[in-house]
Amino acid sequence: MRRRQLLRALGAGGALSLAGCAGGNEGRERAPDLGALTLATATTAYDSGLLDVLHREYADRFGSRVEALVRGTGASLRTARDGDCDVVLVHARPLEDEFLREGYGVNRRRVMVNDFLVVGPPDDPAGVAGSDPVSAFRAIADAGATFVSRGDRSGTHVRERRIWDAAGVAPGGEWYIETGQGMGDTLIAAERSDAYTLTDRGTFLAVGAGGDHGRHVDYGIDDPPPLLRNEYAVIPVNPARHDVAYPLAMSYVGFLTGPGQSAIESFRVAGERAFRPAGRSADPEFEQYVPRDWEG
Repeated sequence: MRRRQLLRALGAGGALSLAGCAGGNEGRERAPDLGALTLATATTAYDSGLLDVLHREYADRFGSRVEALVRGTGASLRTARDGDCDVVLVHARPLEDEFLREGYGVNRRRVMVNDFLVVGPPDDPAGVAGSDPVSAFRAIADAGATFVSRGDRSGTHVRERRIWDAAGVAPGGEWYIETGQGMGDTLIAAERSDAYTLTDRGTFLAVGAGGDHGRHVDYGIDDPPPLLRNEYAVIPVNPARHDVAYPLAMSYVGFLTGPGQSAIESFRVAGERAFRPAGRSADPEFEQYVPRDWEG
């Protein structure tokens, strides 16, 4: 427990989100304070500002603060494996499947989707505008145009590597730069370096939309191709593995896939939708709850 308390105090090098601290609930009786729920989350969900909105409403409804350890999908899942959080919000299905198969997580639920964009210098030196993602990546490599990668085993980095593989390119050399940082910092580095990068829509709207970089590959948030579709899921840590606040974690799951869906739908960044809710379905897919290769 002391290790988790230390992580909470430090914010794990990221940010501490204390839900319920902001106003907007005047005249409404608040639920009693039931303590803190520790969430390890992808940086993209946090950097957009969406989690601040969701956590204020969650605290108001359930009387529990959410302490967010902001560290990318790969690191968030490692945090959960160590028992240093109660629940994760992540967006890399291959890593999630591994986490579920190993028994560290239970009750995965799909929460929302958005999409990935290929952004870059306004003059588009590799000529990728309007291309599909595979052709765009291949053109960037052929031109030796600078590309900035997160390089951190985050959900975005996992998807980037998948696109490079589809393009038949092993990126490397002077034109390929890894930051080891979150999406917001990587976007800033790409703009300063006059480089291309792969980004999620939410972070680009929050961090990069006011800059010079253009959205050269953008299929829209409603129906992006599979390589650009970006699905977020919430997964509680298995209480059989670690001493976690499992009832609170399940209340958080219920909130994100229930009343939180309306907040996701109405959330805007720079006047644009950053996410689409995906937690409600008249015909839910069984595969969302278990690893895709599960055999029952």
